[in-house]
Amino acid sequence: MTTAVANPYRFFSLHVVRTLRLGPSLVRVTFGGPELEAFRSLGCDQSLSVFLPQPGQVEPVVPLDLGDGWWQAWRELPEGVRAVMRSYTLRALRREPDEIDIDFALHGVGPASSWAGRAGVGDRVLVLGPAVADNRAIRFRSPEGTDLVVMWGDETAVPAATAILEALPAGTRVRAWLEVPHAGDIQDVVTRADAEITWLVRHDGAPMAVDAVRAARLPHAERPYVWIAGESGRVKALRRHFVGERGVDRRRVTFVGYWRQGMTEEQLRAVGE
Repeated sequence: MTTAVANPYRFFSLHVVRTLRLGPSLVRVTFGGPELEAFRSLGCDQSLSVFLPQPGQVEPVVPLDLGDGWWQAWRELPEGVRAVMRSYTLRALRREPDEIDIDFALHGVGPASSWAGRAGVGDRVLVLGPAVADNRAIRFRSPEGTDLVVMWGDETAVPAATAILEALPAGTRVRAWLEVPHAGDIQDVVTRADAEITWLVRHDGAPMAVDAVRAARLPHAERPYVWIAGESGRVKALRRHFVGERGVDRRRVTFVGYWRQGMTEEQLRAVGE
């Protein structure tokens, strides 16, 4: 596939259609709206920016009338006024009717978790998402000839990981570790792939990510592909393990830090700037 780079994103004004509690730590929110007709994505770990209203607001405040200047104008709004922005992964896209699913991690703190926990039908959001199906916000790109897919993700990456697993073709060999807080967060994953999935439940004393992966004996592979996503500290440690200890070509390792322990998304953006 060729990654599209020319104006692939736009804002979509959406509303909540329904919610579904997936477990103690995850809730699925389904969004709809006529603008979704223009939404396009070919990726299973498609990244989106979701803009949520502040408490007491009917809809999120983003100065869209300023065109390309919206970002700076949004940043200059008072913190209690400007919409809360958080990054999420598309869980599913459906047509007839046009709907998307986004799974929210409920960690008990933070504006996005609080919003998702009380979201109701009709609640409004803005989503900055793809209008071009193949875009740079898709990270899972298994190289041609891959003979083993290795995956790790925590609860923030479970939506992307399960979407990837569901989409992999029959015969694909997969070894995956998915880490969640509670046993009730474990999901049934329907996949045609030849997949071995291990759920690591933190509250049951499961081993830490690197320890669990390091202790595992992987199937022999000449051309493995590794996808790691979740808390950035664990992601970096796992990348070092696969490249440094297992000798996987770093070009065949995709690693995405969705969040960092002890830091908000605003703080992460400030560090990046």
